Amino acid sequence: MTDSTSLAALSARHGARYRWLLLMAVMVGTMASIMSSTVVNVAIPDLSQHFTLNQERAQWVSSGFMVAMTASMLTTPWLLARFGYRRTYVGTMLLLMAGGIVGGLATQFPVVLAARVAEGLAAGIVQPIPAIIMLRAFAPHEQGRASGLFGMGVVLAPALGPSIGGILVDLFGWRSIFFMVVPFCLLSIWLAYRYVPTTAPGGGNALRGSRLDWVGLVLGAGGTLCLLNGLLEVRGGDPLLAAGLLLGAMAAFGTLVAWLRRAQHLGQTGLLDLRVFGYRNFALGSVVAFIYGIALFGSTYLLPVYMQLGLMLPASHVGTILLPSGVVLAITIGIAGRLTDRLPTYVMVCTGLALITASFALMPLIRLQTGLWLLMVLAIVGRIGLGFILPSLNLGAMRPLDKVLIPQGASAINFLRMLGGAAGVSLCAIVLEWRIAAHGDDLARGPSSAARLAAFNESFLMLAAICALAIAAAWHLREPPPAPAPAQ
Repeated sequence: MTDSTSLAALSARHGARYRWLLLMAVMVGTMASIMSSTVVNVAIPDLSQHFTLNQERAQWVSSGFMVAMTASMLTTPWLLARFGYRRTYVGTMLLLMAGGIVGGLATQFPVVLAARVAEGLAAGIVQPIPAIIMLRAFAPHEQGRASGLFGMGVVLAPALGPSIGGILVDLFGWRSIFFMVVPFCLLSIWLAYRYVPTTAPGGGNALRGSRLDWVGLVLGAGGTLCLLNGLLEVRGGDPLLAAGLLLGAMAAFGTLVAWLRRAQHLGQTGLLDLRVFGYRNFALGSVVAFIYGIALFGSTYLLPVYMQLGLMLPASHVGTILLPSGVVLAITIGIAGRLTDRLPTYVMVCTGLALITASFALMPLIRLQTGLWLLMVLAIVGRIGLGFILPSLNLGAMRPLDKVLIPQGASAINFLRMLGGAAGVSLCAIVLEWRIAAHGDDLARGPSSAARLAAFNESFLMLAAICALAIAAAWHLREPPPAPAPAQ
């Protein structure tokens, strides 16, 4: 008797279109996780006022989510092998939905923070899954198209999320933001029971006896926490504590690498298979992903705060300004997905990073008297750049991997990008607070000023410099020229 929920059975039932239905099913859950990641930034000013939080504590709503998401990404390969696609996916959607409901009903800030951590854990587990499916279920000539279509759907979440979220905050307050993910989670669970197989990656049965590498997970999570807290202590905290935490992060990550090397040498299953970094393009792509994560997530945190506390715009205006750039991003990803199958990875990634760098570097052109059209144009330029990078970086880095290493590669590159993102959110908050104080201003004061805008502009210029570093790394994604034939 065949299992009607296996990958083979579902493929036979739905025919050639099944791979697209499967991609659609996981796309909805990914949309929910990305929405929970980005839309809460619109509510940070209201949340800060409600709980009387300073800037440092308020940004933990974003960075706490990022830390949890970063650490949990390392568990995705084990969870898929242990429980299969469906149980893993449905479990994460239930956790994400529970975090949204608890966060929306919370009356104390620690409960809100705990809910954000739960949402981050779920988001981290689910986000590597689509890349695994695209590289396993689609032929190489279809992967760019699949990535483009998937990207078009996924960016609707951050494109429409701030617009809807800003309106909800103005009408119903910050609590409504948390409830936004609930309908997406319910839909994703329904789709999972229709199209997501119970089997593990590769089509085989889940390995019920496999064990999670808890030592590796504790080291990875501990290193991430030490890095983030160390960055928070760099400005306005204890310098000795900051140095200790940053050294602790280095020690934790160094120990993690040594532990994974030992597991590989003994033939054991570690949290991460270090063989993926033996592939040149994957190693370089991982470096680009880390730097890119700093700039991407740092700006996702900084831009809404800039519009509300720098330009003094209401929350609903923030979403309206960002909406056109979100639509352009969706169109760009669709086009870039097809180009990914034709152009080299380094061309796509370098072009995208150059556009993002330009959008940050030109932010000082905006003044309190400047028309909002310029801000919309710069946001569009940055989103076009993002659209060039999203479909190409992961595929270009992971295509050379052996098929058995694809889940490990997807987990590793997403972990490094989110590790950069967690650092980026903290870095932007620290630099902003530092430059605000240096200019003699305070975000708690009512009206904005030229000094406040100067502090924001310096933060954006820092992001532009980080993106320029990523361009230098992405340029080396070019395939090396073939070695000359030996002389006869």
